[in-house]
Amino acid sequence: MSRLNKTHLLLGANLADRLATMAEARNLIAKKIGTVVKASSLYETQPWGKTDQPEFINQALEVATELPPLVVLKAILEIEKLLGRNRQEKWDARTIDIDILFYDAKVLNTNELTLPHPHLHERNFALVPMLEIAPNKQHPVFKKTIEELYEASSDDLDVVMLDEVAPV
Repeated sequence: MSRLNKTHLLLGANLADRLATMAEARNLIAKKIGTVVKASSLYETQPWGKTDQPEFINQALEVATELPPLVVLKAILEIEKLLGRNRQEKWDARTIDIDILFYDAKVLNTNELTLPHPHLHERNFALVPMLEIAPNKQHPVFKKTIEELYEASSDDLDVVMLDEVAPV
């Protein structure tokens, strides 16, 4: 049996039925990528980058996978397409967005994928859900924990926990 790798993903949705899309994304991740070991609460967040669009729902997942990083990325792109993602403009509104935040402690910088996610430390909508499931996870480049990155973050956008509990 192959060694299981721990990847942290961030889900985001701000179009259509956001809660249903997030639930379907979790199901597809479990089928196509690996076991969802931990799931943060759902958070409503203000758009980052391009702000003239609806608010997002975000969630962080810890997934145990045998797949290598680029195969995880390929599966994510397939899931996004299945759920109606139409990539037209950077940071545009979307039915679903799935980002790889971490893949174990791997550092990778290719045309297809950068690990850890290059903007993680700048975005509270990613840091807050990660704080919930992996506060002591160390960023392999900055050598700081998620908690330390959050404390140093200059992002002032709201991240509000929703009442809906997302099952693992």
